[in-house]
Amino acid sequence: MISIHKDLSLDQFSDVLLNQKPVGLSSDTVEVVKESFSFLKSFIKDKVIYGVNTGFGPMAQYRIQDADRIQLQYNLIRSHASGTGDLLPPDIVKAAMLTRLCNLSKGKSGVHISVLELLQEFINRDITPVIFAHGGVGASGDLVQLAHLALTLIGEGEVVYQNKRRPTKEVFEALGLTPIAVELREGISLINGTSVMTGAGMVNYFHAKQLLSWSVELSSIMNELAKAHDDHYSVTLNEVKKHQGQQDIAAMMRHHLTDSKLIRKREEDLYSGNNLEEIFKDKVQEYYSLRCVPQILGPVLETIEQVGQVLENEVNSVSDNPIISVEDQNVYHGGNFHGDYISLEMDKLKLAITRLTMLSERQLNYLMNSKINEILPPFVNMGKLGFNFGMQGAQFTATSTTAENQTLSNSMYVHSIPNNNDNQDIVSMGTNAAVITHKVIINAYEVLAIQLISIAQAIDILSCQDSVSTRTKEIYTAIRAIIPAFSEDKPLYMAIQSVKDYLMKRA
Repeated sequence: MISIHKDLSLDQFSDVLLNQKPVGLSSDTVEVVKESFSFLKSFIKDKVIYGVNTGFGPMAQYRIQDADRIQLQYNLIRSHASGTGDLLPPDIVKAAMLTRLCNLSKGKSGVHISVLELLQEFINRDITPVIFAHGGVGASGDLVQLAHLALTLIGEGEVVYQNKRRPTKEVFEALGLTPIAVELREGISLINGTSVMTGAGMVNYFHAKQLLSWSVELSSIMNELAKAHDDHYSVTLNEVKKHQGQQDIAAMMRHHLTDSKLIRKREEDLYSGNNLEEIFKDKVQEYYSLRCVPQILGPVLETIEQVGQVLENEVNSVSDNPIISVEDQNVYHGGNFHGDYISLEMDKLKLAITRLTMLSERQLNYLMNSKINEILPPFVNMGKLGFNFGMQGAQFTATSTTAENQTLSNSMYVHSIPNNNDNQDIVSMGTNAAVITHKVIINAYEVLAIQLISIAQAIDILSCQDSVSTRTKEIYTAIRAIIPAFSEDKPLYMAIQSVKDYLMKRA
């Protein structure tokens, strides 16, 4: 069990999200949350506290009478549960709930402990609130999406449970769960904050790491197929460029290719003194998509690492408003719910993943174009040329999907639209940025899946199964278990989906 106590590391977050580890509330967490609630309950007497005895947003100038304060919180939740579009995937919703739990556990929000206890039940029982992709502008946080989460915590709305979309009330009755009761400011505390964009960001981060790993491996295999020279990923060449990411990618390639029989050494091939021809038959240097992998994927690696650091900080922050400080015996008003940190990181991440996708598409083109590779039939066609088509149709899909990523990689961070009667006059669009980045990531898996099938076809055409590296042989064997070598034309869409699933599921 992962105890919610102090800060949650990226590895612990991954254990809950990907390894289904349950979460629990530490005794210290329970104590600080109860203390925060008790302090706020006594502190509000004769004071004006935003969202407790005032309206919200531009209507904060209106005092709310004591008799209406509880209903105000319910009104806020219900009115803002107005999302549209596709449902957010279950893993993103679970990540959002875990982020919200971590935020509230700091004891700076003044909520009743029952909120955290019910969130814990949702996470551990795989109850997924119905939350829509469209709604948040990321200024007061993910107001609309978090309102859908809050709606289920008060026993209303819908959840997905055991793969079925059901009324929350029905699931509560079946499991013996009790909705939270608003005590002070549970409405505003639940819907103010960056938890959905952060949760989506965490899912994106874990996938981005996996995509990068695959990209390095596929790039290494491409170098094997081209019988490339080994100096472009050597220690000596890469250490003179003072970027750690580049050096790390080169090291990953060396590890993958350590026992390959196809990679050549330049000193044996071109430095022997035997190359006397006027026009060299073999290429002196490989194409950039093969030779410049450390330089291309190095900044992708460093971007992913920075994204992870920002996300870890945000998960362990307090992102609602106002902030309750028991230590200072005070309540501070500000803007911790603003999502600029996440929005900017998601924009950077989708740029990096789009670049990774572009690299895959160019490497795929190398395999497809016999005039470039000079060793394979067009479209790695194992059938009769002119009669069969090989991977020709699939290449169209890869090119189209890459082009979509290029368009989707445009920034959301700089697309602020003032709203909320201009109270929110500059917004982050962080949730949109995270959701679009997720689409870019899914697209990238599709392009890599097409490349990987093509690589398997190329290995069979070249009959080099026993010459590739051990790691390449493992990957080849796994793909051939999904889609055997083919020479006759066949629909490929199911195979592409199966290989995509394989790429996504590898831990």
